Amino acid sequence: MIREADLAAPVKAHLERQGYVVKAEVGACDLMAVRGDEPPVIVELKTSFSLQLVLQGVARLALFDHVYLAVAVPPKRGWGPRYRDIVALCRRLGLGLLAVKGDAVEAHLDPGPYAPRKSAARAGRLIREFDRRVGDPNIAGTTGIKRVTAYRQDALRCAGHLSTGEASPAAIARATGVARAGAILRDDHYGWFERVAHGIYRLTPNGRAALDEWSCELARLAEAAE
Repeated sequence: MIREADLAAPVKAHLERQGYVVKAEVGACDLMAVRGDEPPVIVELKTSFSLQLVLQGVARLALFDHVYLAVAVPPKRGWGPRYRDIVALCRRLGLGLLAVKGDAVEAHLDPGPYAPRKSAARAGRLIREFDRRVGDPNIAGTTGIKRVTAYRQDALRCAGHLSTGEASPAAIARATGVARAGAILRDDHYGWFERVAHGIYRLTPNGRAALDEWSCELARLAEAAE
């Protein structure tokens, strides 16, 4: 079983090859490395990536700007799907990341200030979803259940109108206020609608079942529209 002490020698050798003088257990730091007049480099060692390691790295950033987290990587499975999240977290915090595989050390990320690039398109989609959604029908933290989105609410409005018979997208849009009724009926994302003639739609059996399944949400939407 690998120990933290097993990581020290390969990390020290890795830094020494770059011209650093490395010393262990300087104060609370696992390793401190100095090269000439450059600012010191701090390395915190752990056999696996953990919150404790991140907190140690953040604490060292209060002392020095160049802090690495050195983590042992399982030889067969590596970090797997966590890898991208680990790198993203370290980058956001300004921490460097060293992967230790036996006697080999790979620098996956160098420490430095992080200025995240905002995704205007994704942010815009979230804002539009927030603005279009009626009320707050979901419970935060729940899993394994269908979410009520603004799209589902619009589809339910369309389905509710079709519960009384066939209709055109234009008629549904006028009656419900759902401007995208035509696209919702054509796309039929939930399998609720079917076209019976040119420009005329009706509910499928799945659509009628959805009226029962979502009856409470339909009632709430009707109340909000009053």
